[in-house]
Amino acid sequence: MNLPPLRDILEQVSRGALPADEAEQRLVGYLRDLPFEDLGFARVDHHRAFRKGFPEVIFGTGKSPAHVAAIASRIVGRGHSLLVTRTDEEAYAAVAAEVPAATFHAEARAITLGQEDIAPGHGIILVATAGTADLPVAEEAVVTAEIMGNRVERLYDVGVAGLHRLLSAHDRLTTARVIIVAAGMEGALPSVIGGLVSVPVIAVPTSVGYGAAFGGIAALLGMLNSCAGGVSVVNIDNGFGAATIASLINHL
Repeated sequence: MNLPPLRDILEQVSRGALPADEAEQRLVGYLRDLPFEDLGFARVDHHRAFRKGFPEVIFGTGKSPAHVAAIASRIVGRGHSLLVTRTDEEAYAAVAAEVPAATFHAEARAITLGQEDIAPGHGIILVATAGTADLPVAEEAVVTAEIMGNRVERLYDVGVAGLHRLLSAHDRLTTARVIIVAAGMEGALPSVIGGLVSVPVIAVPTSVGYGAAFGGIAALLGMLNSCAGGVSVVNIDNGFGAATIASLINHL
């Protein structure tokens, strides 16, 4: 059953627009499966939006398309926005059969469907990359931040090998409320940006680089050792995690 957001039910009850018996039926539907709904293979956390400000996110890797689709259907059916990360076209086909309005973002490897259950952020989240090889991680961050209600701008391919590219966009850096920076190789870009702005910088090391990059470990260590104040670091290739933190900051 596709239910409207809980606050809509309560609002309709308060102004007498919803008959008592129908209101009771809808509320029972919500409460029956809170705080989670047991599907046998998964326990869908319908209460997460109340605790965290955004519904449960489906991590697609390792899940069958059928399982992803079943979880997605339950989340959307509760009136929640949908985000599936680290997924593929096969899973999207299964989700689309249950949730036809869902969208697949190929480069971000994500599936989304926005519903009116998310409060808007207050400012701009800027997502920057050192190079175009970092785009999959950056796009995961973009899609995540957007579905969480934020206005997002992109600033791609501005790495330290051509620092003038970054400096030419200085005005865009200073208008952002939070900046996400994805970089591989030696991971220097977040430190440079951190020294130019007065807002939080969330660094994302990517698994891009030659042998001594060690799949992103070199970038991770470089970012953790940043001398610029206000730079925090998430896990390797974790665009989703960076966007979640940025969204929380942007909603304060």
